Amino acid sequence: MALQPSFQRALVIAGKYDAPHTLDVFLDYVCPFSAKIALAIDSVLKPLFAPGGKYDGKVKVIFRNQVQPWHASSTFVHEAGLAVARVAPEEFWKFSLALFAAQRDYFDIPTSTLTPTEIREKLTALVAESVSEDKAAPFKDLVTLKTTPNGGVDVTDDLKYTIKFSRQNGIHVSPTVLWDGLIANEISSSWGEREWTEFLEKKVTA
Repeated sequence: MALQPSFQRALVIAGKYDAPHTLDVFLDYVCPFSAKIALAIDSVLKPLFAPGGKYDGKVKVIFRNQVQPWHASSTFVHEAGLAVARVAPEEFWKFSLALFAAQRDYFDIPTSTLTPTEIREKLTALVAESVSEDKAAPFKDLVTLKTTPNGGVDVTDDLKYTIKFSRQNGIHVSPTVLWDGLIANEISSSWGEREWTEFLEKKVTA
């Protein structure tokens, strides 16, 4: 699956970009099932696809931002992820894991009394804590509303790209995983090392 060049350093979260096989993983930061599969990616898949791993150079994992608008804060948390991809692309996955770990803070009820500005302030604090304090200011600048009444923020175009990509490929919910461009319905957020190992043994042919 194609990936906008500006995202290659950040959103390819495991493996090498030129690997012949691709896992596209569509995740929402405020989806509990997305959090479960993110942990499996980090603990099971990244070591397998890393230098020296069994599938080094054979498989890559691309993080696909999947905004789910029925969660009121979904837009804000994905803006945050994309802003980190801009200011600290090498820390995108680290921040994503921190955001998944803190996702309950951004659920519907905890954010129901917060303004959009206050939610973005919380996310800026998370960047300072999980990435670095020196990245907090440029991050905050990217997620601050523009001066025009309906102009969005500086990563709005990035957000549009991710949403359009999901829509044109018929992705509706998270997590959704594609193997080499086709939806792999058998993949579950509950998968551990055994299931992923069996899947890869069957699928990796290059």
